[in-house]
Amino acid sequence: MANRGPAYGLSKEVQEKLLQKYDAELESRLVDWIITQCGGNVERPQPGKDNFQTWLKDGTVLCRLINSLYPRGKEPIKKIPETNMPFKQMEKISQFLKAAEGYGVITTDIFQTVDLWEGKDLAAVQRTLMALGSEAVTKDDGYYRGDRSWFHRKAQGNRREFSEEQLRQGQSLISLQMGSNRGASQSGMTGYGMPRQIM
Repeated sequence: MANRGPAYGLSKEVQEKLLQKYDAELESRLVDWIITQCGGNVERPQPGKDNFQTWLKDGTVLCRLINSLYPRGKEPIKKIPETNMPFKQMEKISQFLKAAEGYGVITTDIFQTVDLWEGKDLAAVQRTLMALGSEAVTKDDGYYRGDRSWFHRKAQGNRREFSEEQLRQGQSLISLQMGSNRGASQSGMTGYGMPRQIM
């Protein structure tokens, strides 16, 4: 990757806004979850945005994380090569993103590879990991490890069944929201074009 010079003007403002969205407290919770989820044999990074980026940048930790959410033998990423070649590391990040989408994380919650690789938007990386954790807690299939209070449980469908009689009763009611004219009158109204009568 080419080194980028300092940002100026609007680019600098955008960059500063993205940096402000990064949450150091959330970083600590995500690191705890990733280490717990991967089985504890993952080295803990030093606190700080740059260390968090370096820890995840090669894609190995991310691939191990997504694989840990599946049963043994059904992991979405079969081979996680240890490599220092940038394009291979970016490929591992892309594999993680594809697997996260397959796991149920919605597309709008998924970061772009450059957000992590170049450190452009680490808050987006945090959002993706939060969405993945929420999805794992919601699935409740026995593969999530860690404190359940770290992530919110997504809303589940609350389907209701009504009998035919209840449905027929509902058709005969007209609520005030549906345009009922109960209590309406035209008292005090004047026709179009008429001046207001002041006496």
